Amino acid sequence: MEERVGFRMEITICIGSSCHLKGSQDVIRILERLVSHYHLENKITLKGSFCMGECTSDGVCVDVDGERVKLLPSETEAFFTNQVLKRLEGQP
Repeated sequence: MEERVGFRMEITICIGSSCHLKGSQDVIRILERLVSHYHLENKITLKGSFCMGECTSDGVCVDVDGERVKLLPSETEAFFTNQVLKRLEGQP
């Protein structure tokens, strides 16, 4: 995988009560595992945030460099593969 030089991605996962009930802890564990598996600790920063204002949506609110998505734990691995890795490679 060819990575963009000097690029660092920030992924913020909501850990507020609503997202907690929707599985935010599972989303965090999956993302931590994938970051480690792909050795991307120096390319991706994972952060937690209390309520991100998306409480009525389905899924856990996740912000990737300013773009918000809603994820269920079961969708997290596919999201990482199809979105995060492609962004790191510089693909749209």
